[in-house]
Amino acid sequence: MPKARPQLRLQKVMADCGVDSRRKCEQLILAGRVKVNGEIVDVLGTKVDPTFDIIEVDNETIDKDSIEKVYLLLNKPRAYMTTLSDPEGRKTIMDLIPFIKQRVFPVGRLDYLSEGLLLMTNDGDMANLIMHPRNEVIKTYEVKVFGIVNEVILNKLRAGIQMEDGFAKPKSVRVLEYLPKKTWIEFRLTEAKNRDIRRLCEAFGLTIDKLRQVAIEGLSINGINPGESQLITKRELLKSLSMNEDGTRIKDVAVKSYVSLKPSARIKNIERRKKTYDVMDADDPKHHKYRKTEYYSTLEQQKIYRAELAAKELAAKTEAVTTAATTGKQTKRTFRTPVA
Repeated sequence: MPKARPQLRLQKVMADCGVDSRRKCEQLILAGRVKVNGEIVDVLGTKVDPTFDIIEVDNETIDKDSIEKVYLLLNKPRAYMTTLSDPEGRKTIMDLIPFIKQRVFPVGRLDYLSEGLLLMTNDGDMANLIMHPRNEVIKTYEVKVFGIVNEVILNKLRAGIQMEDGFAKPKSVRVLEYLPKKTWIEFRLTEAKNRDIRRLCEAFGLTIDKLRQVAIEGLSINGINPGESQLITKRELLKSLSMNEDGTRIKDVAVKSYVSLKPSARIKNIERRKKTYDVMDADDPKHHKYRKTEYYSTLEQQKIYRAELAAKELAAKTEAVTTAATTGKQTKRTFRTPVA
């Protein structure tokens, strides 16, 4: 009797081949973008033999044996898309790592205006370990918001809020620094859903000026400049996560999460600070004009205002010069000596 060939779930094989994370591979299957032996497969749970079956994604054949696992820490700058390509022609994170020949994907997402740490890999199982909520991998973010964050606002952020896709509650929130008209806050989360921090802040009336991810568990962007990257080994990655390959925590070893060297700012003299710098609370609606949905409109209005102001100043200077010239002529006429 012939020995049965090993059968693996299609999405697992795709993730192992570096196509994307397992969840994203499931979306590719459901979208009908995957073929097995020339036939489109759009049913989850389909099993294949990677040794014999030919698997194609977007008409490109994947080969499990040719894949070398890559782990790359990238400091994403603002104005880069966290995608492999962009139909609108905007720059993507792939433009920052042209030297990586393997097909890699980001573990998690940072939106266009966000910046900071991204882990790039072609190891689908590792990506799943980091992203799955049960493993409670801590992601640390530093967020700059408009206005002053007081104790009431801070407590609201810590308590969390019910979203459409579940309850959003940070593991911790603290104030890092007060600027004259803005505030830096640190968020630590174990589950970062789509735009969770932005949605949480907006739900409590806050407007974000800058958002950056500074760490994933024990991995940080310290020493990596914006736009630059650093290769690490799987062993180094697992050590930074304090994990075994099966996702379990290393026994008798405390989880070495990233700890910021920045001390918490003291929340005091808020009213005096507001008067000194003529600044409002962070949840004041007047900050909303700087939100993404209104940002470009605000910039256009400011541009028009500056142009009108410049035109008025030019008109005033022109009028002053004309007045001075006219006054000079009249003065010359007044003191002209009459001819005898």
